[in-house]
Amino acid sequence: MKAYAMLKIGQSGWVEKQKPGVGPLDAVCRPLAVAICTSDVHTLFEGALGERENLTLGHECCAEVVEVGELVKDFKPGDRVIVPAITPDWSSVEAQAGYAMHSNGMLCGWKFSNVKNGVFAEYFHVNDADGNLAHLPDRISVVDACMLSDMVPTGFHAAELAGIEFGDTVLVIGIGPVGLMSVAAAALRGASRVIAVGTRPICQAAAKRYGATDVISYKDGPIDEQVLKMTDFRGVDRVLIAGGDCDTFAQAVRVLRPGGCIGNVNYLGGGDSIAIPRVEWGVGMGHKHIVGGLMPGGRLRMEKLASLLVWDRLDVKPLSTHVYHGWDHLEEALFLMRDKPQDLIKPVVVLED
Repeated sequence: MKAYAMLKIGQSGWVEKQKPGVGPLDAVCRPLAVAICTSDVHTLFEGALGERENLTLGHECCAEVVEVGELVKDFKPGDRVIVPAITPDWSSVEAQAGYAMHSNGMLCGWKFSNVKNGVFAEYFHVNDADGNLAHLPDRISVVDACMLSDMVPTGFHAAELAGIEFGDTVLVIGIGPVGLMSVAAAALRGASRVIAVGTRPICQAAAKRYGATDVISYKDGPIDEQVLKMTDFRGVDRVLIAGGDCDTFAQAVRVLRPGGCIGNVNYLGGGDSIAIPRVEWGVGMGHKHIVGGLMPGGRLRMEKLASLLVWDRLDVKPLSTHVYHGWDHLEEALFLMRDKPQDLIKPVVVLED
């Protein structure tokens, strides 16, 4: 089979690989559509995970089941499925402790294009199929289903980590596709005011559509100074970080009220440490919480998030601004995500016949 692989940091291309086999609990699938993630850019062009040789890229897709193991109960060849970007080992002790995304090691629930071959291939392997796959409802297109694999669950997880409550004032830093879903999640969880930070007009417009009451740009000055001024120096109850870098946390701490929480789902692709401002953190005693988490995977979560689309509680169509057809466009879509033109939110490549 053909697969699109990272050959080394900064270099990728099509390679020939053997079709994966299937274990008793597993499945082999073929993609119906795939999406490009900024994490793919970090991995390939920045070496954020270190050197990888001949590793198939990609972790966002929906698919058709081709083969299942003898112990798989709920899926069969021909089923159309949502494939989450995070596919934990559900029998691990970490899963029993409530942190399945870290099964068998920190971040090791993130297998595709990290510790095993990803989904940018004619066929790919899914461990623990009954626990990780979810049936794709007929009402959801393959393009929208790709958003359910990573963008929706990651963006929503920021709101979960921060513990948004009714009436909260929330700051969302970064309004790419994940940040836009953080805005949507904040609104769904009852935030009264949602301040979104981003620069591209297409993302600013989408943020307002998803529930942002205010949109600011870091190009207009430090984020913390802008937010403090517009909140009469009271700050915010929650901060959701879906963009920026290691220096972003200092600004988030400065605007956070005592008792508030920062929920980070941003992939920090560079830097060695994060600086926390001592005084604004209450000299260590300000009850300002910082929580960072990899999105949960699993069938139940995928089914619940899919139901938001089925019952028109969430519309992810604005995210997919560039839709291509055929494997020949995959590299074009990848480079588009790297370069991020002004009219881009998310590229998707449709592969079904």
